[in-house]
Amino acid sequence: MASNIYDTFVASVTQWIHNGLYHLLPPFWALLVELTIIGLVFLLFYALVGLFLVYAERKVCAFMQNRVGPNRVGFYGIFQTIADFIKLLMKELVVIKNSDKLLFTLAPFIVIIASFMAIAAIPFAKGLHAIDFDIGILYVIAVSSLGVVGVLLAGWSSNNKYSLIGAMRSGAQIISYELSVGMSLLTIIILAGTMQFSELVQGQEYGWFIFKGHIPAIIAFLVFLVASTAETNRGPFDLAEAESELTAGFHTEYSGIKFAFFFLAEYMNMFIVASIGATVFLGGWMPFHVWGWSGFNQVMDYIPPSIWYIGKTGFIIFLMMWFKWTFPRLRIDQLLNLEWKYLLPINLFNILLMAFIVLMGWHF
Repeated sequence: MASNIYDTFVASVTQWIHNGLYHLLPPFWALLVELTIIGLVFLLFYALVGLFLVYAERKVCAFMQNRVGPNRVGFYGIFQTIADFIKLLMKELVVIKNSDKLLFTLAPFIVIIASFMAIAAIPFAKGLHAIDFDIGILYVIAVSSLGVVGVLLAGWSSNNKYSLIGAMRSGAQIISYELSVGMSLLTIIILAGTMQFSELVQGQEYGWFIFKGHIPAIIAFLVFLVASTAETNRGPFDLAEAESELTAGFHTEYSGIKFAFFFLAEYMNMFIVASIGATVFLGGWMPFHVWGWSGFNQVMDYIPPSIWYIGKTGFIIFLMMWFKWTFPRLRIDQLLNLEWKYLLPINLFNILLMAFIVLMGWHF
């Protein structure tokens, strides 16, 4: 099968690097160099994906509003986000006189570190992930929850009423919608019988879970889309950064590279939740296979696994951008009512329905 060629290539390259380092260096230093290489790769990947998503959102927004979008710096404005990033790096870091300087400086790093820890568990192709815990989904939910600590610290330490209101809104919003994100993932865990990402992908070899799980899986996917959009503070749930009310929300007082950290983390969090959705519901890097259609499956296998992963993740990211530029911003009471009065009861019933389907063996 063609997919095996790609899997073998990835495995052989990583094994070659591993063996070469352990041949040249003592075990401790070889391990240290390996960890350093992985860290640098993630740093580069983080920066490139963040910059590309900013550009992509500007283009999608322009398309929705019948505009052109960035078109001056580089071919079709492709270097506009790089120019903006350089501008942010050169900006002065304004010192807020009455802020808590330690927590004010620490907050953007906490937000960045939380997203770094989450992205490490995501499989980009077979064997191409930094860590593969047997409790992968639980790990990602746990470490991504740390980001709200950075948001709350940023709002409180700024000594600004707009920042504090934005942080309080964000805390209420993220903590509320984490329940729906977790429960929608729990629905698929019941179907798959595992929380390990590699096992989840392997279980979708002959049908993605969104199809294998019937109606409950589709409901769980839709709830996941809505709740994860809210959890990442994106429109129409961007109350924590409501410009017309709070100037810029919890990061009002930030400038330069610290503001860039918050800005980058928002887009990376969108990428992370889209990756989790693609992996859990749409098969991750697994090609689209149909049981018994060997010829069709072989054709699908010729598309590299990483391309499948990028395509599925990009599809979910596009849906989240579509939400933002289509629906008006919700009020805070509407936002919390949506979670506690609608999404949470739907999720609880959906989990029971999925458990019943699995118990009766009615899934594919």
